[in-house]
Amino acid sequence: MSIDNQIQVVLIDDDPHLRQALCQTLDLAGLNVLTLGEATGLTARLSRDWPGVVVSDIRMPGMDGLELLTELHGLDPELPVLLITGHGDVPLAVQAMRAGAYDFLEKPFASDALLDSVRRALALRRLVLDNRSLRLALSDRQQLSTRLVGHSPQMLRLREQIGALAATRADVLILGETGAGKEVVARALHDLSSRRSGPFVAINAGALAESVVESELFGHEPGAFTGAQKRRIGKFEFANGGTLFLDEIESMSLDVQVKLLRLLQERVVERLGGNQLIPLDIRIIAATKEDLRQSADQGRFRADLYYRLNVAPLRIPPLRERGEDALMLFQHFADEASSRHGLPLHELQPGQRALLLRHSWPGNVRELQNAAERFALGLELALDATADNPAAGVLTSTPGGLSEQVEQFEKSLIAAELTRPHSSVRSLAEALGIPRKTLHDKLRKHGLNFADSASHSADDE
Repeated sequence: MSIDNQIQVVLIDDDPHLRQALCQTLDLAGLNVLTLGEATGLTARLSRDWPGVVVSDIRMPGMDGLELLTELHGLDPELPVLLITGHGDVPLAVQAMRAGAYDFLEKPFASDALLDSVRRALALRRLVLDNRSLRLALSDRQQLSTRLVGHSPQMLRLREQIGALAATRADVLILGETGAGKEVVARALHDLSSRRSGPFVAINAGALAESVVESELFGHEPGAFTGAQKRRIGKFEFANGGTLFLDEIESMSLDVQVKLLRLLQERVVERLGGNQLIPLDIRIIAATKEDLRQSADQGRFRADLYYRLNVAPLRIPPLRERGEDALMLFQHFADEASSRHGLPLHELQPGQRALLLRHSWPGNVRELQNAAERFALGLELALDATADNPAAGVLTSTPGGLSEQVEQFEKSLIAAELTRPHSSVRSLAEALGIPRKTLHDKLRKHGLNFADSASHSADDE
């Protein structure tokens, strides 16, 4: 049984009278104490982020205090361990301090000495755990920026939503077109959650034959159907303790949808041909490229399942709505491909940048990544923008008349140039072929800032 996080002190001593007296001292000081007569098995009951401290005698049968210290620091080197020593054990205690013990108390010691040492150790423990949380939050933000590249308002909002939802237990419905990055978002939700150490199981419902989808998802017992010779663990059960990502959920039959609804509501799974209900600790992330509300209205998707899934929806914006991100993403993928193939980086020419910005990217990020791979290999950047709506891509990212679309196109070109390194506003203006004063005016008009440039100096701004 694991030790509750409400326990602040674990006190270990094989002398029951001393153990009781020390426990009373700590309890009267308002501390939650767990007393043990031996150290064996303690480490297995603690988590790395347990917020308490350990007070242990050194001389004990079985595992002694020094062995316990070594084992606990294998779990967490920053866990405070206070050792109690007899007079003859002082050299041993000094050795323990060098090995990382927080403090040692020589018998007999005053109650105040114990309380003072424990309180200081608890304060240090809180500080260590707070710093870990801050580092983890910073790492999470950096992970999201690396996985979901882009500075457009849509992507900033998406990263905020992922960060907020990842820490919860809520199931999530991801909405996005083909190639928009639905599995990338699902993996980010898993990796930033408390389930990160559990399995992430991805399955595409649209790729499964209808005859095997139930067996794949729910598993089966021997003899459940012709050919079922042995037990099979389904994907839901296999993902227990982690996350299951179910893509193209709109392709599931109505019969399977009924079973999925039950699983979502009751958190149990029953294998085909079985009678046992198996409890699940699992997070479901579903994804679709269709309007499930419309599908429900048309009778192709269960309305009750739609409402159950739609509690925490995440919409991934298509690339055509993120015009200012297209060049940044393209460069990111091109750099990755160049590094992977051991090839020099190629420089995008102005005409190529304009072509990328005009393209509507019907295949979204997947299509752009393939184009970047070809570019890194030195192949021609052949995007037929006229194959889409001639005014597609950036020009249609904002509704309105021609003047509004031209302004949006102008903003996208400037924003794209800001992703490239410029030492000064002058060099940025020269790259765009406009006077510095005109550039300043346009930066203000479009809400852009030279500080967003990949690199710059404060001089000449």
